Amino acid sequence: MSCVAPGRFARVNRLADETSPYLRQHRDNPVDWYPWGPAAFAAAAERNVPILLSVGYSACHWCHVMAHECFEDIEVAAVMNEHFVNVKVDREERPDVDAVYMEAVQALTGRGGWPMTVFLTPTGQPFFGGTYFPKPQFLQLLATITDVWRHRPADIQQNVDALTEALRRTERVTPLDDLPPVSQVELGLQQLLSTFDPEWGGFGRAPKFPSTMSLDLLARHAQLTGDAQSLQVLTTTLDAMASGGVYDHLGGGFARYSVDDQWLVPHFEKMLYDQAQFVRVYTHAYLLTRQPHYRQVVEETVAYVLRDLRHPDGGFYSAEDADSPDEHGHGHEGLFHTWTIAEVRDVLGDGSDDGADAALEWYEFTEEGNFEGRTIPARLHHRGDLLRPAHIEQARRRLFEARELRRRPGLDDKVLSEWNGMMLSALCEAAAALDRPDWTAAALANGEFLVRELRRPDGRWHRSWHAAGHPPARHAALAADHAHLVDAFTRLGELTGQARWLRAAEDVADTLLDHFWDVQHGGVFTSADDGEQLVVRQKDLFDNATASANSTTAMALLRLSALTGELRLRQHADRILGLIGRVVPQAPSGFSNALAALDMRHAGTTEIVITGDRPDLLAEVRGRWLPNAVLAWGERHDSPLWAGRDDGLAFVCRAHVCQLPVSERSDLAVQLA
Repeated sequence: MSCVAPGRFARVNRLADETSPYLRQHRDNPVDWYPWGPAAFAAAAERNVPILLSVGYSACHWCHVMAHECFEDIEVAAVMNEHFVNVKVDREERPDVDAVYMEAVQALTGRGGWPMTVFLTPTGQPFFGGTYFPKPQFLQLLATITDVWRHRPADIQQNVDALTEALRRTERVTPLDDLPPVSQVELGLQQLLSTFDPEWGGFGRAPKFPSTMSLDLLARHAQLTGDAQSLQVLTTTLDAMASGGVYDHLGGGFARYSVDDQWLVPHFEKMLYDQAQFVRVYTHAYLLTRQPHYRQVVEETVAYVLRDLRHPDGGFYSAEDADSPDEHGHGHEGLFHTWTIAEVRDVLGDGSDDGADAALEWYEFTEEGNFEGRTIPARLHHRGDLLRPAHIEQARRRLFEARELRRRPGLDDKVLSEWNGMMLSALCEAAAALDRPDWTAAALANGEFLVRELRRPDGRWHRSWHAAGHPPARHAALAADHAHLVDAFTRLGELTGQARWLRAAEDVADTLLDHFWDVQHGGVFTSADDGEQLVVRQKDLFDNATASANSTTAMALLRLSALTGELRLRQHADRILGLIGRVVPQAPSGFSNALAALDMRHAGTTEIVITGDRPDLLAEVRGRWLPNAVLAWGERHDSPLWAGRDDGLAFVCRAHVCQLPVSERSDLAVQLA
């Protein structure tokens, strides 16, 4: 194919037919990209060349850098096309593919990340890989791989054998004979406390990730035991994150992580799954402490999601990019979110009475800036002091409105079942806690969107949806999708009192256990028994940026079992906890969500039933955080919780054994205390 301009094809490549925004970003590369699928493997086998697998996602800054340096470059593309079959994967669409080959890269290099580059045999077996490569090193690597492939096949096979053995480690994990002891929870808490940064919050050193599941475990411990140290770790970290530049002080929402210890400079991509997890932990912190700035963070983060990440029909988009274009169309990291003093004065005025001076002081602007000569608005030196006076709020609104006129970061507008389930769960909790009927309406719209657009006629589920797709819904849902949908529909039933959502949760749970369950060792496999079979069939056990499929399944099944009385759901949860319990001692703080489920299992669930029309009793329950409680109200459904219950009363039960019913709010408060 002839060139039109440097780095451009005369026509688009195969990725033009894909719906993933990340794949479509590469559709006019000179690289002859294939999407993941049989055609790529057949081409590699026919040509007897390796597969070059490149995995990334649309909001990834370094993915863009490598794309510009390598994949848009004619010289690099020519080498790739001559010696490899090149395959692009959106890790968000295919986390199963990503997880398998990321584990191979980590086994080879001791580290991982994106962009990820992996070299495979035509049968999909990995033999070498890495992450980001600049052009000179990448060209050298391509030459080396080509030489080894042609002249040293024994070395290739040796690597294949070693990596395949490493990839099978989750298959070999066997469960404990009994439920893991509660001491595993204490082990996880102790490790978190030992790695806590007392100065800036968080755990360990830069780069700092939010570790929201670990914070939630500490919040749970503080709520249930009154432990002051856990509460201090929680509030120090939440205050530091919300005061730093990882939080968008003008528009709400959080960036993915901080490159420094202070939470000041983020990688600016904003992911839906992060917003979900931040909303949940700040909601819990607000109910635990009643600090109004935590409520403000929740309100502003939800507002961001509903304003900028929501499809008109109710689905939630995946992410906003770290980069945004300048006036020449060139992308720059953080450009949309950063300011100069002159830009602030252009919006707010030059005079001391115009509000610019106060806003510049409030958001800690300096002449030199804090990011590449520009400034990320922050409250770094006024930690936790986030409630804006009226004149600062007016300035914020004007700056936000001016920022809305800028060229926006790229939007990844695909809708993922897993991440929508996460956001829906968090939105349900926040809507109940903060008494927001508008959020309840948004939660209902999202639940209905998921059922309408991502559930197949046969009851099975898709993972990904995009409005431009034909059809819009694609890719078989994985275990994590199902697990989060069970949790989300259960919580939507608790929020609305509508029995249809509990039935939906039960249906998804049945599918999850029918098609993903490991009968031999327990736990859920990442992919279904009738889905695409990769080089290994893995289990997702470790909690990383998102909770593992297995820990999410355990928590979701425990809660659904408490509401429905289905003991088999709890029994499956127990087997998952026994499986995870085998590996928890290796890295206890890497299993925070699983440990939260284990903690609830040992403590036992509290079932609360409110019969009839009693909004006062409902408000009493929702006004506090009860980590181990489930709530039944509104429409009656098939459950022992509803048997023989008269209207107009509240019942507080544990393991379906109830205290005396009460009709007064004050009496209910005593039982819940």
